[in-house]
Amino acid sequence: MEISVIIPTYNEELTIGKTLDALSRLVNVSELIIVDGGSSDRTIEIAETQAKIKNTQIVSVGKASRGLQMHAGVEHATGDIFWFVFADARPVQGSGNQIMKYLRNDQVSGGHFEVHFKGESKWARLMTRIYGQVRSSGLIYGESAIFTRRETYEAVGGFRDLPKFEDVDLAHRLQRQGRFVYVKMPITISERRFANGYAWTFTKWVIRQSLYWAGIPPRFLSRDYTPSR
Repeated sequence: MEISVIIPTYNEELTIGKTLDALSRLVNVSELIIVDGGSSDRTIEIAETQAKIKNTQIVSVGKASRGLQMHAGVEHATGDIFWFVFADARPVQGSGNQIMKYLRNDQVSGGHFEVHFKGESKWARLMTRIYGQVRSSGLIYGESAIFTRRETYEAVGGFRDLPKFEDVDLAHRLQRQGRFVYVKMPITISERRFANGYAWTFTKWVIRQSLYWAGIPPRFLSRDYTPSR
């Protein structure tokens, strides 16, 4: 089995270089596919430089929409396993081995990793703990670097072009296909999601999540949401 890593980008010049560098060092990762949603900064330039290090493709789509971007990346992937990693994520060595180990079991439909927010602030530590508690309730977000086999991804219909909660939507369908595993290895992500303040961002997240599970369509929940990456 070979792992294709799919990375959606949109104005990621501050993070994409380090993410690609971390991914390029991992054993069992055969290719990196960057799917850009129309960046106006140096994202593509940096990605093209990194592309010389490992087998890397750069794909452009018409808009910044994670679901659309990641599904487009799948269409260019050659691997047997798809691993969806955000542009500000830092996996650790051994992550690829763990993916391979779990997906050798036919009962496993996919999985994800432990989320750590970068930084030593009390809010970063708190959000890391909260993500762990949310995970135990069955909610899986894209920050945790979801992975699955090609055949399973195709069986559930893949990512949908939703303006928000495309990750939760896919994970929910994968969970119905078999055992969805939790890999207790850290994926470190930046604190940029909380640029407007932890408390306010967290409050909006709780409200949106509650409305989503109440059946409110994602397009209504994303009206004040900036393009996701």
